Amino acid sequence: MKVLISGASRGIGLFLMKELIQRGFKVFGTYNKTKPEVAFADLISKVDVSDINQVKSWVTSIVEPRDKIVVINCAGTNYNAFAHKAEVDKWTQVINVNLIGSFNLIHSTLPYMRELGFGRIINFSSIVAQKGIPGTSAYAASKAALWGMSKSIAAENAKKGITINSLNLGYFDIGMITEVPDHILEGIKKTIPSQKLGNPEEILNTVMYLIENEYLNGTSLDINGGLY
Repeated sequence: MKVLISGASRGIGLFLMKELIQRGFKVFGTYNKTKPEVAFADLISKVDVSDINQVKSWVTSIVEPRDKIVVINCAGTNYNAFAHKAEVDKWTQVINVNLIGSFNLIHSTLPYMRELGFGRIINFSSIVAQKGIPGTSAYAASKAALWGMSKSIAAENAKKGITINSLNLGYFDIGMITEVPDHILEGIKKTIPSQKLGNPEEILNTVMYLIENEYLNGTSLDINGGLY
């Protein structure tokens, strides 16, 4: 089984790549700007996921006709601005990476999945799309759009043994949260019923569950410690 992870240069994508390699999966990842200095760096390729031609070229260099494929869409970017002050080009870039980038990888791998009669697609969404946080309209729009896209693609491909689901992540002790000042981080923790950040292992456990489950399809799963 081959696992393709977009956005594997840091944060959740890099964590999942490392853990899945240790579990015996053949894993390949992408980065856009900075290639990580890790033992498996040769398995991570520079790909702009918003460019369909780059994505297709990467997929065809890795996937063979009889491969079972798991796609994990972790590539993402952010732009914070109130809507009336936003620079439209920067706002649109978030959509291009987070939404269109996810679609590009799905679009490029679906023919292989359909031919074999097996596929797993896992998209990463966010609590931000559910809460209405000021300044996050681009990020929230890109992540909320994954829900509808996933349901449609699930309906199109369920008979082919393909599942697609989204994980709505809350606040985890990994990735961009490490850049949040301590006093703000403490405030975030107080809003979480469990009063703590999530452990990345919980993300891994859920990813493994989705890979192994053939009847969970077209859903959005909240992993947020009870935060609503």
